Amino acid sequence: MAEKGTEFLPYKVICKPGTGIYEEKKSRFIAYVAPASSEEEAVSFIDSIKKKHYDARHNCPAFIIGRNRQLTRCSDDGEPSGTAGKPILEVLMGAGVTNVVVVVTRYFGGTLLGTGGLVRAYTQAVQEGLKDAGIATMRYGVEMTVSMDYTDVGRVQYLLNSRQIEIADSRYTDKVEFDIRIPKEQENPLQKALVEATSARAGIEVTGYGYYMDTQR
Repeated sequence: MAEKGTEFLPYKVICKPGTGIYEEKKSRFIAYVAPASSEEEAVSFIDSIKKKHYDARHNCPAFIIGRNRQLTRCSDDGEPSGTAGKPILEVLMGAGVTNVVVVVTRYFGGTLLGTGGLVRAYTQAVQEGLKDAGIATMRYGVEMTVSMDYTDVGRVQYLLNSRQIEIADSRYTDKVEFDIRIPKEQENPLQKALVEATSARAGIEVTGYGYYMDTQR
């Protein structure tokens, strides 16, 4: 995690790359969803999909970059204006995600879909892609190690479970150590609860501050 600094608001990202497929009247729409932390990464991904599907009639891209979603781009790539790039971007905006790039590859099935049909198809393909990728929240928080005697393990586990805090890693030697990550605003209340639950026997070491991916909330 990063060094301790200014607290920031949470933002949403995809959990992993994903793919979504939608077919209508023999036209096939394949949505490729990937993380991208910069415009350069997004453009590189778009180029890779265009190279992969060089034989497709259209490879329509869109991306959003920045914690505040300040950089957005989209293209219809030869489709009628407003029927591909904009619908793709609107799905991403509606999902609230950022640092994400999407390319929807279309193989024409021989039947014109019309404006409404195209918008629906591109929208549905991206929605399927996002579903496959999953959405998580990046939260600014604290990483800490809690150390305890074996007699206090049950108390600490119960406390963490009751607060829906996952143990990222654990070590069992002469003592037990749990590595956890929590939102910054929970730091002081959790430390106080750990002290009370173990009668101050638990050791608490803060190891860093920064953003982490929270898939539970």
